[in-house]
Amino acid sequence: MATELAAAPAQDTARDPARDRGATDIADRVVAKIAARAAREALGGVPKGGSKPHASVDVHRDVARVSVSLELDYPSDVARQCGAVRNRVRSQVEHLVGMEVHEVSVHVERLHSALTRDDTPRGRLS
Repeated sequence: MATELAAAPAQDTARDPARDRGATDIADRVVAKIAARAAREALGGVPKGGSKPHASVDVHRDVARVSVSLELDYPSDVARQCGAVRNRVRSQVEHLVGMEVHEVSVHVERLHSALTRDDTPRGRLS
């Protein structure tokens, strides 16, 4: 006496429309952290005595607008460094998060000169 086992039909999620599978929401602060890290990578680090780049984002659906604030060494090619930051932020956000980036604005808050840099901590008298 032979018995046949009937297999239950497997669900093929690849054929289900995306709207039926659910959605992934990524918080704006996560996108901002990715953008800030990408800016730091593009610069190769933080200027001595400077602070890390920080970013803010405005996300509407799957489109992001990113604003990055940073500090640079002086003298340096400011335009080249800002271009590198824009390119790296755009590529990392698009690659890691899957959002289109329509705009990356870079704000240079401070230039750090090696000639005028005071290596003593602020508020400390010698």
